[in-house]
Amino acid sequence: MSEAAQPPLVLHVVYRFDTGGLENGVVNLINHMPAGAYRHAVVALTEVTEFRRRVKRPDVEFISLHKPPGHGLKLYPQLWRLMRERKPAIVHTRNLAALEATVPAWAAGVPVRIHGEHGRDVDDIDGSSRKYQWMRRAYRPFVSQYVALSRDLGRYLTDKVGVPAPRVSQIYNGVDTQRFAPGPRPVLAGCPLGDGRGQFWVGTVGRMAKVKNQTLLARAFVLALQAAPQLRERLRLVMVGEGALREEAQALLDRAGLGALAWLPGERSDVADVMRSLDAFVLPSIAEGISNTILEAMATGLPVLATRVGGNAELVEPGRTGALVDSGDAQALAATLVDWASRPVQARQLGEAGCRTVQQRFSLDAMVQAYQALYDRQSQASRRGHSRH
Repeated sequence: MSEAAQPPLVLHVVYRFDTGGLENGVVNLINHMPAGAYRHAVVALTEVTEFRRRVKRPDVEFISLHKPPGHGLKLYPQLWRLMRERKPAIVHTRNLAALEATVPAWAAGVPVRIHGEHGRDVDDIDGSSRKYQWMRRAYRPFVSQYVALSRDLGRYLTDKVGVPAPRVSQIYNGVDTQRFAPGPRPVLAGCPLGDGRGQFWVGTVGRMAKVKNQTLLARAFVLALQAAPQLRERLRLVMVGEGALREEAQALLDRAGLGALAWLPGERSDVADVMRSLDAFVLPSIAEGISNTILEAMATGLPVLATRVGGNAELVEPGRTGALVDSGDAQALAATLVDWASRPVQARQLGEAGCRTVQQRFSLDAMVQAYQALYDRQSQASRRGHSRH
């Protein structure tokens, strides 16, 4: 097929292409967008890992630039050449760490430059950092259109960064409701907790990193069993993910004498089965955009207990699909765990309502259609602007 006859190319630029919610969103978008609409390539400023195998389309190019720490000015010539050679119709950067790639995209004449804000910066969880606001303002002239994954992030762009409201589109993440769906409780390979029958398993899935704050859940689990020791026979904790907090959380549980009632296996590839093995999902993070794992848990029919940060309140309806607590409040987390474990039928009803909500509002098809429509609108606007010149 000649270059002119091929679908236009979207160049997705991320800091690192590895396990994570942002990257999972890129995978879902590429895998589910009609092949005849757009081609795709992924550029990681640092590394592309084995996570690339999640992409099912055979025509996707992956490029690692091995960027050292610090500003990527030295990468600009390489990025410029790459974009001149590949001739993307759209460059789509994500989060502050990749925003700088909009400059060489502009210099290379890429007609559409979209930037997505997926979540808070780890060291700016409330968006108050003037440095980060200034950095985003500095790159603002090079961005054609912004995508905010939550209303909270959209307000940040308009109110703090000064982006005109018409240049901000809000698109929620979508969840694969075929992969994540209610089903029979599986027996998880290597799990020492048994088959879960007669028990109430609470759990979380995600990078064991400071921003995800899994040690708060470990503390809440300890507090729950101290407050309701009768639940010791039934309440179990599952924390799936790898990272710096894994050993810390395990040590906290061991010191409380509860290590045998918890399972921290590290990273797993069977996340959908892990979700189906749980009775409730907990997200104790200190910052979020729109959480993929909350949506996956809801799609699986789980009640969700989350901290009231970022876009979590846009997903979880207290008393209908789950509960929200203040960030860092281990006592409130523990009280909800005791309540749900003591009233599993009511907890299950919250999960069923969450499953219906995902099917109605957060489908993968809706997300893909929204991005494709955005790409189409921006491309058409660019062509109209070019024809006027």
